[in-house]
Amino acid sequence: MTAVDTDAPILSVENLAIEMRSRLGVGQAVSGVSFTVQRGETLGLVGESGSGKSLTASAILQLLPKPIAHITSGTIKFKGSDLLTKSEREMREIRGRHISMVLQDPLSALNPVFTIGSQLREPLRLHTSLKGTALTDRAVELLDLMKIPQPRERLGNYPHQFSGGMRQRVVGAIAIAAQPELLIADEPTTALDVTVQAAYLELLKELNDRTSMAMLFITHDFGVVRSVCDRVAVMYAGRLVEVAPTRTIFSAPRHPYTRALINAVPDIRRPTEQLVTISGSPPSIYDQPTGCRFRSRCWLYRQLGEPERCRTEVPNLDVDAGGSDSAAACHFTEEAAERSPAMV
Repeated sequence: MTAVDTDAPILSVENLAIEMRSRLGVGQAVSGVSFTVQRGETLGLVGESGSGKSLTASAILQLLPKPIAHITSGTIKFKGSDLLTKSEREMREIRGRHISMVLQDPLSALNPVFTIGSQLREPLRLHTSLKGTALTDRAVELLDLMKIPQPRERLGNYPHQFSGGMRQRVVGAIAIAAQPELLIADEPTTALDVTVQAAYLELLKELNDRTSMAMLFITHDFGVVRSVCDRVAVMYAGRLVEVAPTRTIFSAPRHPYTRALINAVPDIRRPTEQLVTISGSPPSIYDQPTGCRFRSRCWLYRQLGEPERCRTEVPNLDVDAGGSDSAAACHFTEEAAERSPAMV
């Protein structure tokens, strides 16, 4: 038997590129994305809507919308094996059992004509040896783990009989039913109110600590990132612009986009009459700018007098020479760390 390298990342994505083909042409939705997730680690993938986060997650499980989306380069290795070389039959064995995913919208993720119990038992039947009473007991245990009251009685209910927050917990229970080694949580708290969101995040963190399950947590909310993630990968217009430990991201961000996102998070300790925003919007995937893709919205680019380098050269994701275990794709990382974005 081959020994398992416990120091090796459970997930390794290298140079991933995804094209979108439509009537508008061919768009570069994801360009050269590389990151790793260690065993037991929670990596936050952060960025605005349309940055390519969900496409990257779908590519990991080979769930891209076909024939619109197409992977043009890269590897996605799970425990050292490239998922992009797997057949559909092999991927069905991996999905749910080894890698599971919590989708953004719990209402569309659940089938309205089947009971919660039948939908929760399905992954257990497919990926475990449980049968009969043991199968039902495990389903009850999962609902109880997700803090759903009267779990045995609720197995016979349908999705419409649950609130949005409860449906999100059910989707989470289905995702962890077979005890996957990697959980991909795609905006799992978007539909939840603040109090339910806090409880749900606490459940995910508790589960992560208890089982050593790795997690790729996709969100646009830096407030959530601070409480859940060990490391953060910031994504903009299909590229990673910064990767760093969570503490470093908040204490010493090195990319102007990261700085702007963090500044846009309201802070009750610093009351202000005006919220900080990021001017403009991300570029279309069918019309990506040359050089730095964040250039047209970048406060540092304007402060530095619009350097030609930003217009012509694509910045690489360079590791911090100071040894902080972080990397940023900006030509002027030192200036980004020292200056402050203006309020607009």
